[in-house]
Amino acid sequence: QVQLVESGGGLVQPGGSLRLSCAASRIIFRIDVMAWYRQAPGKQRELVASINSGGSTGFADAVKGRFTISRENANNTIYLLLQMNSLKPEDTAIYYCNVAGSSWPLRYDAWGQGTQVTVSS
Repeated sequence: QVQLVESGGGLVQPGGSLRLSCAASRIIFRIDVMAWYRQAPGKQRELVASINSGGSTGFADAVKGRFTISRENANNTIYLLLQMNSLKPEDTAIYYCNVAGSSWPLRYDAWGQGTQVTVSS
């Protein structure tokens, strides 16, 4: 089945940068959109950034101008990247990779296991 493996999380000081990577393999459907979500303690999971099959991107207001999202293909694996700059303590959360798509008549919605990002001095 679909495999999503996130990496790149960690502890960073305010104002610092991190790059998250999600390796997506065994994709058996047409991908419509790939996205990063995050969930902070006591809060609901929220959409951070997305990129659709045409390459169009979208960002939550809280991260616009600071985060960028991109995707790369290599060796039958799709890499979803999230470059996070000017990090703030409020960016602290578990970040999840999501891939959604379809193979008619089925819809697919896959999630990674999450990677912790902590922004603290």
